[in-house]
Amino acid sequence: MTAVDFPVALHPLFGRIESLAREANLDAYVVGGSVRDALLARPMHDLDLAVSGDALAFARRLADELGGSFVTLDDEHAVARVVLDDEFGSAIAYVDVAQLQGDLEADLRRRDLTIDALAVRVGDAEVIDVTGGVADLGGSLVRMNGDSVFDDDPLRMLRAVRIASELRFTIEAATADAIRSAPECVLSAAGERQREEMLRIFGLPNAGAAVRLLEGLGLLDSLTPEVAAGRGVAQPPQFHRYDVLGHAIAAVETMDILCARSRPAGARAWMWDALWETFAWDAARLRAYVDERAALLKLAGLFHDVAKPQTKSIDADGRIRFLGHADAGAAVASTVLRRMRFSTREIEFVRTLVREHLRPVQLAQIGDVPTPRALYRFHREVGDALEGVLLLSLADGAAAAGDRLTVDGWRRQVAYMNSLIVRLQGEGGIVHAPRLLTGRDIMSEFGLAEGPRIGVLLDAVREAQAAGDVHDRESALTFVRARLA
Repeated sequence: MTAVDFPVALHPLFGRIESLAREANLDAYVVGGSVRDALLARPMHDLDLAVSGDALAFARRLADELGGSFVTLDDEHAVARVVLDDEFGSAIAYVDVAQLQGDLEADLRRRDLTIDALAVRVGDAEVIDVTGGVADLGGSLVRMNGDSVFDDDPLRMLRAVRIASELRFTIEAATADAIRSAPECVLSAAGERQREEMLRIFGLPNAGAAVRLLEGLGLLDSLTPEVAAGRGVAQPPQFHRYDVLGHAIAAVETMDILCARSRPAGARAWMWDALWETFAWDAARLRAYVDERAALLKLAGLFHDVAKPQTKSIDADGRIRFLGHADAGAAVASTVLRRMRFSTREIEFVRTLVREHLRPVQLAQIGDVPTPRALYRFHREVGDALEGVLLLSLADGAAAAGDRLTVDGWRRQVAYMNSLIVRLQGEGGIVHAPRLLTGRDIMSEFGLAEGPRIGVLLDAVREAQAAGDVHDRESALTFVRARLA
């Protein structure tokens, strides 16, 4: 018999669940990912329960008992969530309670993967395994829990990829073949559900490996044919050995390194070192920025060159060009993400990164040191996507260089990106310069009515201030007077 040793911190919670289950005269089981994670000794942040009676009523009583909040997740299938406070520590944030669909064995056989078709009765330690999930955990395999699993819900294809990538397991051969046989079926899942799985996949620390798995199973072609169109599209020699698609995936892998919460394993850990050592002056703020947007940063890495296939041209001398691919790519990325029901804010963030990913390098090409005016305009157009644009530019360059990237070369690139942020956002930086005029000042001084024109004039004043053309209120008024004349 296989037994599971749940974290000691859960035992008081289990005791109260068991007591409530006895009072309600029903059976309660820990199921699915909670059992899987406990067997793998992985951190547990939530708990999945299945009960033999009225799950909604039980969840309400559990919320009352624990002083938590009750939320209905699915009224039709009787699924609810109990959001916990800090009484049981920060490890478990919520408990999901579902009603068994039939008896326990039937319920487990309906689940998607064998390693999630596991249960433990609350108050017991013996694992109930009816489909061989424990053996598959031991073999590091992700196996479908029956031949109709993906027919019943095609989104399970994406979930299989996510779990295999997260656990660093292998998708069992027959399961992989089942996905490859009909990857286009994933499109029948609602766009909102596609979005949730894509965000979870790209939020993984090894999102690049997950993307390679998506491609190998045919799912990338189905979900993002626009990205898959880069397969076989040759690039100039400076892009190492990659075609457009290979370069995009390499950019995601580089972004994995840059976004890692701690120093990653692997031969290129020095890239992480250089980034976070250089940005140590404001590492806490950058860390929070990256943690909040990691999945979107990696999605931008996948999409940053998505329009290269349709913008490719070859000069008479054989030089390959992709003129306008950044602007065109921003439009394509927006279309794909809108199709998957990403939010307007998420789409705009990725769109900005794709549109502007060449801009930092272009600023350097203007001169050794970008002018304050050029930096101001850059910041005005990227807004709060600034750090994301700089990170994507770094990932793009590193992916293009491949094995030719040196430690010294990388450190120079990171130092340049850091200099842009310092000049823009550091103490006394361009965007923190004191405001010389308000809109009310301009309206009062020049007798103008409120309207868009005032905003245009204020922005012109701020740009002139960044360039050093105005320094105080009087010179700013003189500047506005000249503009109006």
